[in-house]
Amino acid sequence: MKTLIVAEHSNQTLKADTAKAVSAAAQLSGEVHVLVAGHQVGGVAEQAAAIAGVDQVITLDNEAAAHSLVESLTDSVVALAKDYSHVLAMSSSFGKDLMPRVAALLDVAQVSDVIAIESDDTFIHPIYAGNALETVQSFDDIKVLTLRASAFDAAGEGGSAAVVAGDFVAPSVQTEFVGEELSVSERPDLGNADIVVSGGRGLGSAENFAILEQLADKLGAAMGASRAAVDAGFVANDLQVGQTGKIVAPSLYIAVGISGAIQHLAGMKDSKVIVAINKDPEAPIFQVADYGLAADLFEALPELTELLN
Repeated sequence: MKTLIVAEHSNQTLKADTAKAVSAAAQLSGEVHVLVAGHQVGGVAEQAAAIAGVDQVITLDNEAAAHSLVESLTDSVVALAKDYSHVLAMSSSFGKDLMPRVAALLDVAQVSDVIAIESDDTFIHPIYAGNALETVQSFDDIKVLTLRASAFDAAGEGGSAAVVAGDFVAPSVQTEFVGEELSVSERPDLGNADIVVSGGRGLGSAENFAILEQLADKLGAAMGASRAAVDAGFVANDLQVGQTGKIVAPSLYIAVGISGAIQHLAGMKDSKVIVAINKDPEAPIFQVADYGLAADLFEALPELTELLN
């Protein structure tokens, strides 16, 4: 038995979640291989090889794979997957786009958003917006999984895996890369931050999110938001936390002006410590909060920020 992890990267830097996938793969039998597909990815392959627990890194270096278009990578991943018992990727936008294609072409059932591995063929994942956990046993010869990043600790460093070149398969679907817009922030990445400060519709406007930004900067925290705040146009949708946004589990999650709809709770309720600030003492967010402050956020946040000074 062998496990293949499809790594995510920028062609220069390996995404931190790859180490979490390695940690999950270590719970399965056999060797752990990491696939790095892109263009001029030698440096990324070395980063993957340095993760403890990785036995081999396979590179697919081709200009057609430079922008991580799943249409360009699917055929190559499918060809490699036939030699493995498990194929893993994270439950990111990339993984959610790639893995269903791979599973369909392999004619197997995908198990999505896995949060625990019980054995080589038995996995646990949340359903009903996280209100129930389902245990799934797969009888397919090749298990195709996506993993929830917040459920696994990252594997350490100190590995020295061999790096080998694989064969890139020309894609059967013709696509053309047109362009991309990347959001750049000095704050930590939302998906991997140790502290997250999130705002909801209670902030009232995009301008009022500046109050929240001051608190986030004092704490060295990532910024997040509820879907209501995103839909209202207060912040960009890449900050959305929840069932249809990003799933986070930081050491500290501060929810400001967020009522606590079930869809939002599904994305943050596994946080180690949850602090809620809301003027409505009956808000559902207080049911999951470790610490709650029923107060006007426009008074509480400036006072909290000043105390941090």
